[in-house]
Amino acid sequence: MTMNNLVTTPVFYLFIAFSFLLGFGYFWGRRRNKQIFLSVFNALVEAARPVDQTFTTIGGVVGYHANLHLKKESPVSRIDATITLLPRHSWLYIPISMIIMRYDRLFITLYIRPTLPGEGHIIEKVYAGFRGPKIKNADRLQKELIRWGNLNFYLYYETVKVRDQLIQYIDRNPQPGIIRHIALIPEQKKCFVFMIPRREEVGKYFGPIPRWISSIVKK
Repeated sequence: MTMNNLVTTPVFYLFIAFSFLLGFGYFWGRRRNKQIFLSVFNALVEAARPVDQTFTTIGGVVGYHANLHLKKESPVSRIDATITLLPRHSWLYIPISMIIMRYDRLFITLYIRPTLPGEGHIIEKVYAGFRGPKIKNADRLQKELIRWGNLNFYLYYETVKVRDQLIQYIDRNPQPGIIRHIALIPEQKKCFVFMIPRREEVGKYFGPIPRWISSIVKK
């Protein structure tokens, strides 16, 4: 087949169209992921009010990390956040990624200065069963299944006091929204939070957590 014949075949035009589509998808996906990243981290900054902050890229257009340092008088000394995004820029790979990864993910760690009252977890039932985190000390914690908003959650707690404080948070925030896991780990003096980072929702659902931490820690 000559070059002239090649450029007039339907396959050639399909190839050009497909290449254009992939190129469009690449730039659209990069822009979309950047919008999500900026929206999420701006919401965290607004909620935490840090005195210093650092943002780094950890995975091209699919991974970002933030370090937020808070005021000395705050019971939370630092907040680390890592967001991993679906590869929206790669339309060939994203169907596979949506099966494996399912959704964007936001992991937040709060470093606590005072002592936490004990270990406790609020973890959504489906998330716990689908490649969710393994709770290291689950065998020595009490466990309950509760209804939080329109979702089922497992409640793990070390003492009745911790249970009451977890229930207190749920009562004050009747909808879990994008939250799928909150963990209090006293031996590490940390609170871990896992969210599905939807735009315009991170600030709403993360904002109450530092205030709740302030209310339960031992001064």
